[in-house]
Amino acid sequence: MQRKIPCVLMRGGTSRGPYFLASDLPADPERRDAVLLNVMGSPHALQVDGIGGSNTLTSKVAIVSRSQREGADVDYLFAQVSVTEAFVDTQPNCGNMLAGVGPFAIEAGLVRAGNTSTTVRIFNVNTQTLVEAVIQTPGGQVEYAGETRIDGVADPAAPIKLTFLDALGAVTGKLLPTGNALDPIQGVEASCVDMAMPVVVMAAEAFGKTGRETPEELDSDRALMQRIEAIRLEAGRRMGMGDVSRLVVPKPVLVSRPTQGGNIASRYFTPHACHRAHAVTGALAVGTAAVLPGTVANRYVQPKGFSGGVLGIEHPSGRIEVDLVTDCSGAAPVVERASFVRTARRIFEGHVYVPEALFR
Repeated sequence: MQRKIPCVLMRGGTSRGPYFLASDLPADPERRDAVLLNVMGSPHALQVDGIGGSNTLTSKVAIVSRSQREGADVDYLFAQVSVTEAFVDTQPNCGNMLAGVGPFAIEAGLVRAGNTSTTVRIFNVNTQTLVEAVIQTPGGQVEYAGETRIDGVADPAAPIKLTFLDALGAVTGKLLPTGNALDPIQGVEASCVDMAMPVVVMAAEAFGKTGRETPEELDSDRALMQRIEAIRLEAGRRMGMGDVSRLVVPKPVLVSRPTQGGNIASRYFTPHACHRAHAVTGALAVGTAAVLPGTVANRYVQPKGFSGGVLGIEHPSGRIEVDLVTDCSGAAPVVERASFVRTARRIFEGHVYVPEALFR
């Protein structure tokens, strides 16, 4: 016997996945994860027996509920479902899937829509941080159509402004988890930064790369990928995260000088494949690293001395911009808040079916 679960499939930013109400899933985390693996069709390279898209960017899940926390409207739990392993990671956040949380919450009746726009205060359960999302709601209805384009998505849509209010040390509790802006790790200089997402920033040229390679070129270089993974594992240990071999954080990032009019170029890994565009939370971490003196990213940011404002990060599909509000009164700039503009689209709604036994 199978159980049907209400579900909405949405594109959030440059990612895609099902959005669920928490009340429709098992409360027990182990049973919940078993359900999510079945829903997505993992572990299987094609996820042929589920609704996953056989890619890390399309094997993501958003779980939403009305929040009981002061200052928040809804709680959002992000789940990264492994494609090829029976593993669900709820440690990181996903800023792209976050773009769909506000529209989903409004249309699920969790938040009342305003007549022109609606601000949804989202508490990210993964990182215990608060984000404000401004959704276009003319006439009290979510508007998906619009003229805003984001690189990595073919069609324009209505803008969704996301403002991260307290992203510093989201996972480790520290902006610089190792205590240093620069650490030599296995012969490579790296900057370990935790701002919305823990990342390990390294220079592309340290690996003999230009930083302009395509994701396919980087992914096919097995020696490169193995070396990056070895550094990531050691960085995770130094960042106080223990054995991260089965976690998707920290995320490796290769940076280089911009060539397409941005301020810095980035190749962001998810972590075992290069992102076809760029993660939102990863962009916040890279942008923060870029304004911190002594980091690898700070060497490559243009113009030199950039300390705040709109930072353009070049990626394989174009560019993502992050608006950094910084306090420059001290010895080094401090990022107080950051905003992005993303888009989302409701693709379909209905039910997914899983074995009834998974709920017992």
